[in-house]
Amino acid sequence: MTTRALDKKRLYNDGCAAAHAMDLVGERWALLVIRELMLGPKRFNDIRRNLHGLSANILTQRLEELERHEIVVRRTLPPPASVQVYDLTPWGRELEPVFQALGRWAVRSPFKPDGPMSVNSTLMSFATMFDPSKAKGLSARVSMEIDGEPCHLIVKDQAVTAERGELTPADLCIRASAGDLLSFFYDGADPAEWLEWPGVSASGNLDLLARLPPAFPVPAPFCG
Repeated sequence: MTTRALDKKRLYNDGCAAAHAMDLVGERWALLVIRELMLGPKRFNDIRRNLHGLSANILTQRLEELERHEIVVRRTLPPPASVQVYDLTPWGRELEPVFQALGRWAVRSPFKPDGPMSVNSTLMSFATMFDPSKAKGLSARVSMEIDGEPCHLIVKDQAVTAERGELTPADLCIRASAGDLLSFFYDGADPAEWLEWPGVSASGNLDLLARLPPAFPVPAPFCG
């Protein structure tokens, strides 16, 4: 790729690599579009559904820009699906640790964000907050249905995998909204009380419920 692929009127004209990164992904909504593709390809409407307040016109612009920058690629799934989807290029997927670093930094903010989290952002938060030192001896295959979408979480050998898609067999099966799941993992909800919340259900090895949240500690807020 060369700078000819960029709109020169919107460049920072700064030789710093970080400035160039902002040339590539600094437009409003661009990083969130990338986030929604980080766990696999999606159709246009599926991307927009999870980005509240994003118009179809702006999403089209961001996708076209990310395609020009070779961060996103458009392709058609093979039959029987035969639908057009957007996916990250291998280079685009290398942004995953950037999201994790931003998440670990921003969670310490004295200002709390307001708004829902998508299924993708919920799953990506697990890799962001996971602390291997807190997961010694923990092995768990967790099938999750988050806002109706099949997902899963695997903790093994002090490593974590959180992805979309079904998981069989599973040690624990959880059904909950993204908001309720985040409250359980990060807000200290009591497992027994949490299971009484409307819309929350779990089956299998329920003892794992108490063992999972400690492996995902939230950093303390910054205090100036």
